Amino acid sequence: MDQPPRIGRYSLVRRVGAGGFATVWLARDEQLDAEVAVKILSENWVEDEDVRRRFLAEGRFLRRVDSLYVVGVHDIGEADDGRPFMVLTYADGGTLADRIKAGPLEFGEAVRIITQVGRGLKHLHARGVLHRDVKPANVLFRTDPAGDRAMLSDLGLGKSLAEVSRITMPGGTPAYVAPEQVMGERLDHRADLYSLGAVAYAAFTGQAPHGVVSLGAVMQIDAPPPSMTTLREDVPDAIDVVVRRALEPDREQRWPDLDSFLNALREAHSTGKVPARLVPAAEMPTPPAPTGPVDQATALAGAEQSTVAVKPKRRRAGVLTALAAIVLAAGGGYGGYQYVLTRPVTVESGGLSVEVPRQWGQQATSEDSLLVSENAATWRTDPETEGVFLGLVNATELPTSATPPDGCTLGDPETSENTVTFRYSCDNVPTVLEQYKRVDATRLLRVQVRDDNPTRRQTVLDSARYS
Repeated sequence: MDQPPRIGRYSLVRRVGAGGFATVWLARDEQLDAEVAVKILSENWVEDEDVRRRFLAEGRFLRRVDSLYVVGVHDIGEADDGRPFMVLTYADGGTLADRIKAGPLEFGEAVRIITQVGRGLKHLHARGVLHRDVKPANVLFRTDPAGDRAMLSDLGLGKSLAEVSRITMPGGTPAYVAPEQVMGERLDHRADLYSLGAVAYAAFTGQAPHGVVSLGAVMQIDAPPPSMTTLREDVPDAIDVVVRRALEPDREQRWPDLDSFLNALREAHSTGKVPARLVPAAEMPTPPAPTGPVDQATALAGAEQSTVAVKPKRRRAGVLTALAAIVLAAGGGYGGYQYVLTRPVTVESGGLSVEVPRQWGQQATSEDSLLVSENAATWRTDPETEGVFLGLVNATELPTSATPPDGCTLGDPETSENTVTFRYSCDNVPTVLEQYKRVDATRLLRVQVRDDNPTRRQTVLDSARYS
């Protein structure tokens, strides 16, 4: 059947998209003199009650959400031939899929778009709706006075969170769907989070993760995709780590929620560092002061007031993988993370700086101290916790003795004109090096390193600076 020139009060201008179940037209609302999009069910599905029900359900889902980042529904009706239609916000800027076809996006642009899509998902989830088909083709752009704005569209696979709390039928687009959705498991917001991570991967690299083309292949995924740097060399390590955590096949290993993912992505882009925060800081404990001599209590007091995000370590397939600020269980994908793990990261705060292994991803800072550790909350109480503490000490002379931590013995100090180093040998725990470096006539830089690896321990100590 030829498309009529109008549907109700809407005159059709041109076709702008078509899918398996519906066609979308650019139309003009003659009463309001405005451009709109009219989505109408395809003729061959008009008698299928299940498809018709899903079409109308999409309209109801979209009506639940009043969001700048979700396509709005303005009207719904039935054409003369009995096909249902809905009138949507017209997106005049094309789709994210179109932009990705032209190549990877600029980093700042990709972060902006993923953030906007994430906001749309948050608004859907807040209204009790799971999208279930987040992909570049369903991200549309609308021109605003300040630029363009990304909007989520097509809730044809949308489900209420009440429905997906039960076992559901598999569905989704293979390259972007979460494994648990393909397996028909009970779903939650982390299914959409996975899909958003897949969209981010495609935006940064120009290619979807894994390259799977069937739902059956998705069921075989047992590790995050390869590092994005294998497809685009200039992808920052921090962004790579954040995005690939969103793509953990085991949802328990993903970011806990959309806010955690989006905040980490923005921080990774703005600072170039893998962010330490995994959940809101208000939920994080305050780390105790580091171990060591008590005669510098004043210098250490500030560190007690700072906060740090603590992420419990998880093991998967017997491999514990700590990635800078976040702990990732990589399973079969462990080798792909080695690129990130083997490169140290420089941490700076208030003039203090030190190069550390990337698994020392938790930080606590004050005006004149810096703690970087694999678990800052246990640094003081657990002698097996690795890390480094830097702090300024008011003193005119280098110390001649030090008090070793419990269970440790003090070796002979190593002294030069401007430094003194104490070595604590400890039973069944990492050796501790403590060094004092002269900064000026009245201050010393105190550095304490705890690490099983003697080469790395010395490297960390030598890299500590104050300027």
